[in-house]
Amino acid sequence: MDYTITTSNLTKTFGSFTAVDNINLNIQSGDICAFLGPNGAGKTTAIRMLCGILEPSSGTGSVLGYDLLKNAEFIKQKLGYMSQKFSLYLDLSVRENLDFYAGIYRIPGKIRRRRIEEMLRLAGLQGRERDLVANLSQGFKQRLALSCAIISDPQVIFLDEPTSGVSPAARRSFFNIIQEEAGKGKTIIVSTHFMDEAERCGQIAFFNEGKLLALDNPDNLKRNAIQGNIYKIVVENPVHELDKITGLPGVIDASLHGRSLHVLLGPQGDVELLKNSTSSVPELIEPTLEDVFLALARRRGRKSHEPNFIGH
Repeated sequence: MDYTITTSNLTKTFGSFTAVDNINLNIQSGDICAFLGPNGAGKTTAIRMLCGILEPSSGTGSVLGYDLLKNAEFIKQKLGYMSQKFSLYLDLSVRENLDFYAGIYRIPGKIRRRRIEEMLRLAGLQGRERDLVANLSQGFKQRLALSCAIISDPQVIFLDEPTSGVSPAARRSFFNIIQEEAGKGKTIIVSTHFMDEAERCGQIAFFNEGKLLALDNPDNLKRNAIQGNIYKIVVENPVHELDKITGLPGVIDASLHGRSLHVLLGPQGDVELLKNSTSSVPELIEPTLEDVFLALARRRGRKSHEPNFIGH
């Protein structure tokens, strides 16, 4: 099978600190792959290596068949990259920003005019070409930044936490655009800590403490990572109840989810015992992606604190 992105034991260290630790990726053309994990998990460092911005400390990898070590400069020319902080010029107009990035990618005149018009439609900024970027809403800035990143029509697009700081409506609109681009056969990597965004991706790569915990589609992750049943329990004082429930026989783990607890009960666990120990009736639920993350981190034998995820 041909993969657009592959890595083998890809690692990045900064002195004695290992930011990315022996990750192995295989991502196909047309996939939207979410790099999902808490802040500091290694997502951004991994993306910067795949973009040719950071040189790996060890391991190998390729993007579009080009070697990360030997062809880093060439790879940069073949992909679109949108960083966490939108790389826009606030004192320039919408069209001037698009024209500037078209020039960076050396897009010829006739093609440039057509691509700028296409990007204006993509961003929903037709009729606002002369507006200063400083006067745009955060959602429009986000879509314009994406348009600037993909104006060269790249086959691989890297988006590093592109939806931080925008409204839920703007995030949904942005992901609709991403899915349209993937429908054209483009490979898209998007790092995020939003669970609802990850659910819309075809593949999820779970990162924690520099490790790649798993790479699979959401349904398979939920089916295979959880060994037991998840019960939701709504209680008045979830923090107080957490330690008590965790100590019950058959309870593998329990975690806080707002006013409720998610309790992982093993095959030998007794739900009646769980019911009798609380003032609420346990509700059997489908695992969430956060449940999957906790299960994967526990399986790796790592010390799992509550991750800085944002749910639905």
